[in-house]
Amino acid sequence: MAIKTLFSDWTCESLEEIFGLRRVYEQTMLDSWLRAGESVELTEFEHDLLVNLQAILLRNVDAWNEAELTEFFIGPVLTFVNFHTDEFNLFSERALSGIVGDYELSGIPDAVIATGHFSPKIPYFCLREYKKENEPKGDPAAQALAAMLVAQEMNHRPHPIYGMYIVGKMWYFLMLSGKAYCMTVGHNALKEELFDIFKLLKALKAILIEITTQDA
Repeated sequence: MAIKTLFSDWTCESLEEIFGLRRVYEQTMLDSWLRAGESVELTEFEHDLLVNLQAILLRNVDAWNEAELTEFFIGPVLTFVNFHTDEFNLFSERALSGIVGDYELSGIPDAVIATGHFSPKIPYFCLREYKKENEPKGDPAAQALAAMLVAQEMNHRPHPIYGMYIVGKMWYFLMLSGKAYCMTVGHNALKEELFDIFKLLKALKAILIEITTQDA
């Protein structure tokens, strides 16, 4: 019988020890995603939207709780990328679980992008978010990665699994391919990097459309 665990039980160290994961520090693993983001053009509407959202974040980021950060900043950013397509959908606060090796991993990611209309079926992207820089509730990188491991098990074709975790103003992008994972050094949403964040999310949408088309 599989040992039952929660995403919040894991650290990056324990994920590496138990599942043989290996962190790749050279971001060449992320090159295709990063290059795709660089080629994305923002519309005037998207640029102005991000400027306005950034002004709201600047005024409130130190005061907001996690729900407010999600509702008033993260949510609008994801909404205007528009991950609601015929191929996949963006879901929030949906339970996710799966057996990886001798363990059952389960939890509720803050968001997943998955096939399915009424409920997530096959996840391709997992997100975890926290408000504070020093979050007492656990390791957001590990929680995102644990959810990504479950997503990897649920996919019948060995393509990369994508992820992200957000701590206050900082956004970190992750990729899991086989046993190797990599994460960016962090994008500061209070700086010009916010535009890079939005471009990477738009590039992710195009990548996921390609994956789901191949999976069909």
